[in-house]
Amino acid sequence: MSAGKQPGLADASASTLVLMDIQTRLTAAMPAKVLARLQRNCGHLIRSASLLDIPVFASEQYPGGLGQLEPEISRLLPGSARCYEKTSFSLAGVPAFLADLAQTGRSQVVLCGMEAHICILQTAIDLVHAGYEVFVVADAVCSRFRESYETALDRMGLSGVAITDSESVLFEWLRDAAQPHFKPLQALIR
Repeated sequence: MSAGKQPGLADASASTLVLMDIQTRLTAAMPAKVLARLQRNCGHLIRSASLLDIPVFASEQYPGGLGQLEPEISRLLPGSARCYEKTSFSLAGVPAFLADLAQTGRSQVVLCGMEAHICILQTAIDLVHAGYEVFVVADAVCSRFRESYETALDRMGLSGVAITDSESVLFEWLRDAAQPHFKPLQALIR
C-alpha cells in the first residue's frame, strides 16, 4: 500500500466512479424526492470525479425498453466516460466493462444509480468477488420502494460492500483542505 492510502476509505488515486442505469423510463417510476436526491448527489460525484481525474463509467440496462440516460446526467459525463449497454443485471456481466475497469489499474469502485436491489446489488457483490473494494453511495442510489432499498443496503453491507454517502466519498477523495480542488468541490455541497 502506498503512502496516504487507508483501507476502508475512498482514495482518488485508486477510485473509479460507475453510474448505473439512470435512464428515463426508470427515473419516471421513482418517487420525485428520491429522484431529486439521486440526481443531485450523482451530479456532485461526477463533477468531483472529473476535477480529480477519476475514471467515470456509465451503464444503460436494455435502453430499447428503459430509455437512454437522463439528459441531466449525460450532460455532466466527462468526454472520457465510457458507457455500456447491458441486458445482464450486473455490470460485471459485461466483459468490455470488466476489461476497461482492469485496464485502469484502480482497485476501488464507487457505485451510484438504480435500482439498488437489482443492478446495484448484483454488480457490487460481483465486483467484491472479483477483488475490488466497492463503495455504494446510499444517497446516490435508489429503488422504487423503500423496503427494497433498505434490504439491498443491508445485503451489500453483509457482503463486504462499504455503504457510504456522497459527502463522505467527496471528502475522502480530497483528504485535506489544502488540496487544490477543495474549495470548488466544497462549494458543490453548500
